[in-house]
Amino acid sequence: MGAAFFYHLTQSSVEQTLPMLLEKSRAAGWVIEVRGSHRGYMEQLDRALWSGPPEAFLPHGLVGGDHDADQPILLTVGETAANGATCVMSVQGADVSPQEVTEAERVCILFDGYDGDALAKARVQWKTLTDAGCSAQYWSQDSGRWEKKAEK
Repeated sequence: MGAAFFYHLTQSSVEQTLPMLLEKSRAAGWVIEVRGSHRGYMEQLDRALWSGPPEAFLPHGLVGGDHDADQPILLTVGETAANGATCVMSVQGADVSPQEVTEAERVCILFDGYDGDALAKARVQWKTLTDAGCSAQYWSQDSGRWEKKAEK
């Protein structure tokens, strides 16, 4: 049974935080879906991941390519990930179901701590998932480093 980890971003952006989480997830041997809600934003994330330093290369693809099923990291817009993801990372408030949390090794929900709508969406997701019996952790970077603030 997996768990949902909520990442409240206050010191860094999704573009800065995502590579670190992707690296750790790949090191755990997981296949990853990064799920957003707008194609344009996922294209922006794709470009950001490709433009990182060579030593931090993260093999990935944007959904709709010829080799989606082979991608270790697949950026999607709500489609069912063709790569058989064992880890789902939600950005932009993309929905994640309790069933997905239960079936995945890990679900990560990243949200901007300075965006009121993103905060409200994360609170709804926390309540929905924990009310359904999913294990969840809330991580914040208010102090400048990641600290676990809550667990349910």
